[in-house]
Amino acid sequence: MRTLLRSLTILVAFCAAYGQSKFEFWPGTTYDPAIPTIEKVLGYKPGERISSHSNLMRYLETLAAAAPNRVKVFEYAKSWEGRKLVYAAVGSEATIRRLPEIQAAMKKLADPRATTEAEAKKLIATLPAVVWLGYGVHGNEISSPDAALLTAYHLIAARKDPTADAILANTLVLIDPTQNPDGRDRFVHHFEQSEGLEPQALPAALEHSEPWLNGRTNHYHFDLNRDWLTITQPETKGRIRTLLDWYPLVFVDLHEMGADSTYYFAPEAVPYNPHLTKDQKSSLEWFGKNNAKWFDQYGFSYFTREVYDAFYPGYGASWPAYYGGIAMTYEQASARGLLMQKTDGTQFHFRDTVRQHFVASLSTCETAARQKQQLLDNFWRYRVTAIEEGKTEPVKEFLLVRKTGFQQLVTGPVTPQSTGAGYAEGDGPMVDKLARLLVEHGIEVERATAAFSNGGKQYPAGSYRIKLAQPAKRMIRTFLDANVPMNDEFLKEQARLREKKLPDEIYDVTAWSLPLQFNVETVAANAESTGSFVRVPKEEKAAGVEPASKATVAYLVPWNTAAAKLLAGALRAGLTVHSSDKAITQAGRVFPRGTLIFKVSGNAEKLHDTVRELARSTGAEVVATNTGWVEDGVNFGSRFVNTVKAPVIAIAWDTPVGSNSAGHTRFVIERQYGYPTVPVRTSVLAVTDLSKFQVIVLPDGNYGSASPALAARLKDFARNGGTVVGIGGALTLMADPKVGLMAVQRETQPREGTPKKEAPEATVPGKLLAKEDDFKKAITPETEPPDSTAGFIAKATIDGDHWVTAGAQRTVHAVVSGNDIYTPIKLDRGINTVVFAGPDEVLASGYLWDSYRKQLAFKPLMMVQREGRGHVIAFTADPNYRAYLDGMNILFVNALFRGPAHAR
Repeated sequence: MRTLLRSLTILVAFCAAYGQSKFEFWPGTTYDPAIPTIEKVLGYKPGERISSHSNLMRYLETLAAAAPNRVKVFEYAKSWEGRKLVYAAVGSEATIRRLPEIQAAMKKLADPRATTEAEAKKLIATLPAVVWLGYGVHGNEISSPDAALLTAYHLIAARKDPTADAILANTLVLIDPTQNPDGRDRFVHHFEQSEGLEPQALPAALEHSEPWLNGRTNHYHFDLNRDWLTITQPETKGRIRTLLDWYPLVFVDLHEMGADSTYYFAPEAVPYNPHLTKDQKSSLEWFGKNNAKWFDQYGFSYFTREVYDAFYPGYGASWPAYYGGIAMTYEQASARGLLMQKTDGTQFHFRDTVRQHFVASLSTCETAARQKQQLLDNFWRYRVTAIEEGKTEPVKEFLLVRKTGFQQLVTGPVTPQSTGAGYAEGDGPMVDKLARLLVEHGIEVERATAAFSNGGKQYPAGSYRIKLAQPAKRMIRTFLDANVPMNDEFLKEQARLREKKLPDEIYDVTAWSLPLQFNVETVAANAESTGSFVRVPKEEKAAGVEPASKATVAYLVPWNTAAAKLLAGALRAGLTVHSSDKAITQAGRVFPRGTLIFKVSGNAEKLHDTVRELARSTGAEVVATNTGWVEDGVNFGSRFVNTVKAPVIAIAWDTPVGSNSAGHTRFVIERQYGYPTVPVRTSVLAVTDLSKFQVIVLPDGNYGSASPALAARLKDFARNGGTVVGIGGALTLMADPKVGLMAVQRETQPREGTPKKEAPEATVPGKLLAKEDDFKKAITPETEPPDSTAGFIAKATIDGDHWVTAGAQRTVHAVVSGNDIYTPIKLDRGINTVVFAGPDEVLASGYLWDSYRKQLAFKPLMMVQREGRGHVIAFTADPNYRAYLDGMNILFVNALFRGPAHAR
């Protein structure tokens, strides 16, 4: 009762100050009284309150119960916090009756190899245009989920509205009301806690100012709008699976932006991804022009072709384009509450933002209804021409090469000190994971059942091929090409802006490439493979290799990412585990550095069953051995074999840590490797008993405000045997000479000569600037940081001797962004365990300034510094960036588990 009275009080104050006697979202419309209104079900009019996830679900379920022949609600996923993700299918009675038929027909239309031209024409003549409207992927972009309810209500309840009638007659509208329910409720909870007597318009008001963990991201702090490439989160997994069930012809992702803006809709800004087709780009004009018609009619301001480009394929408003749909972003100026004041003093309220998203939703559906035949035909042609291109273009297949060997640095007569150093030739489970990911994207992948040949070369069994002659050809090229080029004219303009020290127009990263991100050897083959292959099924699980017999001495687990998962499970199960720093040769087989050793004599009887189950669940290989004798390398009792104990891992949490990096770090450890973590606020880390932890991770962030007490305590923690792992921006704290946690320095741009140190004078001797170059030199600062980069993929090489690189291949790849470059650590202070490649090789994919490329060469990516009994380990670029650098996982896991094992 108190909550209801409080809400009514706020509504009365709000309506008295800012309300109108009758606010019409679609003027002149009358509605069927048999269909329950939002106000009747939820107790407030559209736009008067910010609907929670439970209210969104409640209203859609009520609508479906009131009009079961025109609305069906389907659950497609659950969030980490257990909230339902649903979509509502809205259409005419005839359309809703045909839902299974429409779904099957769209799948048939999507595969021209199984459908003739004549059959396709019949399908195109009878199918509706399937439209997907996705709302609220960022939980604090609040207006679109309420617009989703209004859109569904209007389509069902509007009487004699020609727009709604046309939409129902020609389309099937799939409404995803909130793509990020955890973030949504986090924002709503914050807002309701912050409310006072009446809504506050000033941006500084508490209700507009979210805490460190804001509502934008999901439970693990993922920006779900950037998760479409590697599909790590349950929300994205369910959504992609559902889209591949329906193949919507039109996909719209409705967002919010800064309060001082207006409304954005397609066409997008340049650059466009080169794998988008001419038809796809020209179709955007249909939607933009129709949106403009309605916005002009209602007096809404808007803009197009600015800011939001169509280059990166990992957005929600990009991914559907690569199966052949039309994908678009819409952006609405955000009230971030019920009322907002712009910098010019004007105010707008939440219901205005709901209305504009609602109008854009209907306008989009109207365009799809009008262009139904052309959209269906374009989709069919997209899939047909993709297959044709795959047959005729030079690249016929991509091969994912599954290698599992070990390359030793030293061969011949060696000492135990030098034997066993080297690099992994591959990570078989990582190759398998990439193959499964491609299948999850709807790409056809085949596994070789035996060794095979292509172009005169032999490839091992277990490798994969992806034929380009398939409907997903353009998606394959977009995801697997080593580099997707940007438009030359666009890049020239960015160079011009850089010269004037103006911000560039690059919206997101300039590079992605799944083979580079996963560190999987991939061959773009110009010939078709000869051999035996089987299709990889959907939702295939990782397949481990169980021991052939019960061991009497030990079980050996070759070290790779699957073994890391097995290690996490073994430690949680209480097993005693050892790990070798050197390679071991036994029975003619080389077991690489990092190999796990489970000694029978040091474990309980449950060891045998536990390792079998862990092999099955993690995809690792477990080998039984009945002897401790080795032909080469070190024995199981060597000083190079260390006990790996279960570490308690703390992750620094809250300001000044970056929330995205903190969440991604926690996700990688907990969900990808199955090991628990302890998030601890940085303010608590500065005062609590750190001896309870063995590892403390400092995620990327802005550590300028970090307390000196925290730095001092971290140093003591390392000296007492702890492992400190610092990532990205954490190095600004660690490398501070006053702190001394990492003996390196952040670099400025190289300059000729020595910068002047004297204090500035009121006047200086005059200079003659005879040329334009003299002018440019005169205005160039004496010292400045390197030019910032939007994000590219860099190549780096590893030190094959150090224990922290066990299981890693000779080269790894990292996403580098920003402008932090660090000096290498001196040999008397530590080891540069991973170093960026030389100037001609460091750029693996993407775009960056030439000066940055030259300066980054041979600088450290990963360093290890001994500090007392413990270690300080630093990554200059985030190995957990968006959790899509799986090829960096082994280095990060080594820091967490092998670091404490090497404490002295």
